[in-house]
Amino acid sequence: MLTTSRKAFLIDRLARDGSLSVTPLAGELNVSEDTLRRDLRDLASEGLLVRVHGGAVPASPTNRPVAARQGMHAAEKQKLARAAAGLIESGSVVIVDGGTTHLYLAAAVPRGLSFTLVTHSPAVASSFEHHDNVEIILIGGRIFRHSMVALGTETAQAFNRMRADLCLLGVTGVHAEIGLTTGDAEEAALKRVMAGAAAETVVAATPDKMGRANPWRVLPLSGLATLVTTQDRPEWLPRSVTHLSAA
Repeated sequence: MLTTSRKAFLIDRLARDGSLSVTPLAGELNVSEDTLRRDLRDLASEGLLVRVHGGAVPASPTNRPVAARQGMHAAEKQKLARAAAGLIESGSVVIVDGGTTHLYLAAAVPRGLSFTLVTHSPAVASSFEHHDNVEIILIGGRIFRHSMVALGTETAQAFNRMRADLCLLGVTGVHAEIGLTTGDAEEAALKRVMAGAAAETVVAATPDKMGRANPWRVLPLSGLATLVTTQDRPEWLPRSVTHLSAA
């Protein structure tokens, strides 16, 4: 089988099965495991999959700049935002990550609700302009243009100094074995700090993030308090994690 045909086969098999395992595939295709690993490296460099020990899993298609993501799954993001908004309690301190789903949060939060919003996303902060009862704390730093959020040592230190009730965390992949992932190492590190600063961490995930991964791990699934989706509860979600359906 030619290299191009073999790579196309691997992508098709990954879409069908949700994962690839090098050893059985090498026998099935009658090629060496080293050959398959080279194929997987090439496909990973093209952003088509994420390599894991012994094989590969699908790459999340949501690791794109903010402008490219704004029109993706808009109706589902609105449902997710409404469900996430229902978790915010009066008087609480809530860390809100960047991301296009969280840009719908302001429209879903009741105008009279009083709480403290902490974010490193200028867009999320400005979206709450007309919520007079919401105290807005904007964390500064170097702007990471891919996600349009602040990053850096000062940003991390600011989150480290607080203790929030809730963290609404944005990720690009939610995978049974790999957990929560994103596409940038520094951003992944900051997300861990943000989650660690809150009593509970919530992720609202569109279907294109489920069962997918990106190269940088944020947290294991056990680090979540609640997963919000528009689908049924995944069978692989730990029992310790609450599933909230936004369907």
